[in-house]
Formats: sequence, structure tokens, C-alpha cells
Amino acid sequence: MKNKIKNVGIVAMMVAVFTACGAKANEGGQKDSEIKLGSTFPLTGQYSNYGISTVNGIKMAIDEINENGGIKGKKIVLDSMDDKGELTDSVTSYNKLVESGVSAVIGTNTSAPSNAIAEASQKDGIPVITPTGTEESITASKDNVFRTCFTNPYQGNLLAIFAKDKLKAKTAAIMTNSSSDYSTGIADAFEKKAKELGIEIVAKESYGENDTDFKAQLTSISKKQPDVLLLPEYYEKLALITPQARDAGIKASFIGGDGWDGIIKTMDKSSMGVIENSYFTNHFSIEDTSPKVSDFVKKYKEKYKEDPTAFSALGFDTVYMIKEAFEKAKSDSNEDRIKAIKELDFDGITGKFKFDENNNPQKAASIMKIEKGEYRFDSIINPR
Repeated sequence: MKNKIKNVGIVAMMVAVFTACGAKANEGGQKDSEIKLGSTFPLTGQYSNYGISTVNGIKMAIDEINENGGIKGKKIVLDSMDDKGELTDSVTSYNKLVESGVSAVIGTNTSAPSNAIAEASQKDGIPVITPTGTEESITASKDNVFRTCFTNPYQGNLLAIFAKDKLKAKTAAIMTNSSSDYSTGIADAFEKKAKELGIEIVAKESYGENDTDFKAQLTSISKKQPDVLLLPEYYEKLALITPQARDAGIKASFIGGDGWDGIIKTMDKSSMGVIENSYFTNHFSIEDTSPKVSDFVKKYKEKYKEDPTAFSALGFDTVYMIKEAFEKAKSDSNEDRIKAIKELDFDGITGKFKFDENNNPQKAASIMKIEKGEYRFDSIINPR
């Protein structure tokens, strides 16, 4: 009898403990006093420069928000994962984050893994925001998926306008990575808009993802001596292409998309001159003198001992978008939070914008110029 009473007491204590735990955390493991966000980015591998920079911006925003009371008095907790920039790892990371009970997923950097996450999220209906995934299909027909950056075609369009209006280009050549939707998306839109503006496309060349020797393509382009050469690519590949382009005798101005951001860190210092006076679209400039941007740049440099990139700013803005939407949402349901994101009139570090019907932000782009080994703000380009 004593043993039975003792066992009943133990069971009662265990029930009390589990009940107490249940009061502190929901089924997914998120405490009632917290809002858990998930992020998945390439923190190692060839795109780690992007991933680390983006997550730095995310963490800085979270720290700042938590210091000022969190979201509706709840502290933000981040579950950060490394997807190595790989498609399969990105989906695996996403699934783990959903299983852990996050309220929204931020990620990832490049377009193909971002698209895979967007597709996977359709079964869950959880808010997903990619700060930097630029392929159009990522958000198309997906109510719960958003982006903070502009799209590939949007960049291509703006680059053609810039080439015509600012560089006074009459001819252009295009060199694309045939394995990259990022590269071809920018190139196709650029070509269409350039022709519309009266720029003659004198050469078009392509290469594969694993190519490292571009002599044949660049020699062909060199014979045409275009005014501008569009290189819509990421920084690691650009560090290989641009020196070979100059060696082939190409004198054209290089232009490209936001994948250029990070090339200065990647280029060998002895080769830095080959990208002098190159231009690329970007989402913000550290030379912006507005109080909001200046304050962000100052705090970022104090925290991380380096200048922020556009990826840092986009990550930072993404967290503040979530904060603003979650505070405006009628309830904590995914549906109400998604509706609140759609209705945002957001004013962030990377500009002021509203979302269009495909959850893409409509905003102007900064054109950056590489000058004396540094990124310099050149101009603002608006679509037309």
C-alpha cells in the first residue's frame, strides 16, 4: 500500500512537471514569451560571403528589437542553420526549422535553393521571406512567400536604362552562365530593354557552371569591342572572368547585378584594376547620408568591425518587416500574419516599398561603381 501511494505521488509530480513545461512552450517548442524565427543561409561553402553578411544583419536587427521590447513584448529567438548554398541542404534546413516550431522562415540567398524552400513551404503555409533570392518564380503564385530584394528581370531592365542614359552605350555584349537562372534572367530582360532603347547587342556568349576558362567566348566578344559587357554572375565566378576579359583585350565597361556585391573581398589585390569603373545594381549604399542608413552603417561597423553589404541591409530589413507585420496582424495565425505582410507600406534601410501582386517589392535601385578598390554610390535608377 505504501508503495502504491508512493508511486501515485511520483506520477502526480511527473504530471505537474510536464504540465508546467507545457505552459512554457507550445507543441513546436516555442515558449509563450518568445517568437521563434528560423533562418537558413550558406554559412560555409562558396556563397558563405553572402550568407554570413545576411545573418549578421538579421542578428543585429533581432538584438535591436529585443532591446526595445521585442514583438508585442515577446523576445525574438533565432534558430540559424547552414545550408551551404545547396538545394537539398536548404530544404532539409527548412523542414528542421518548421519542425522546431518557428513562426517564420528567413532564407536563403541564391535563387535555386530559395525556390526549393518556397515550394516546400506550400504544404505548411508558414510565412517565408528570402532577403536576396531574385528569381521571379520564387514568389510567383505563392501567397506565403515574399522577397525583400528586387527580381532578376527587374535588375536587367534597370541595367539597360543605366547603360543607355548614364553610360551612353550604343553597343553591348552579353555573357551568361547557362546553368544559372539568376544569370539568364537578368540577361534576357537586359537584352529586351536594351533593344527597345536602341542599344545594339553585338555579341552573346555563354558558359557552364563548372567552367573556369573563358578565353574562347571573350575572344569572340573582343572582336566586336562593345561599349558595355553585361556579366550577370556571382562574385566568385566574376573574379575568374574579369581578368580573362581584360587579357582578351576587352575595354568595355563591365555591368552586372547584385551578385557583384562581395567581389572586392574575393579579387586578388594584384588584379583589382581589372574591375575599376565597373557598375552593378544594388539595394543600398553605405554612402547614403540619410539618418536611418547612416545609423545602420555606424552600428554595423561597431558590431562586426567591417562595412555592411547590401545583403546585411536586406537581412536587417527582413526582420523589421516581420516585426511590423506581426504587430499589425489581427491574430497570431499564419493567415493573418501573411495578410499583414502583403499590406505593408515598408520604409527600411533598402528603400521604401509596397508589394505587388506577386509579393515582389517595387522600389528604385542604387547603382554602385567600383573605384580605387572600393564601392562608390553612383546613382539611383527608377524603372520605366
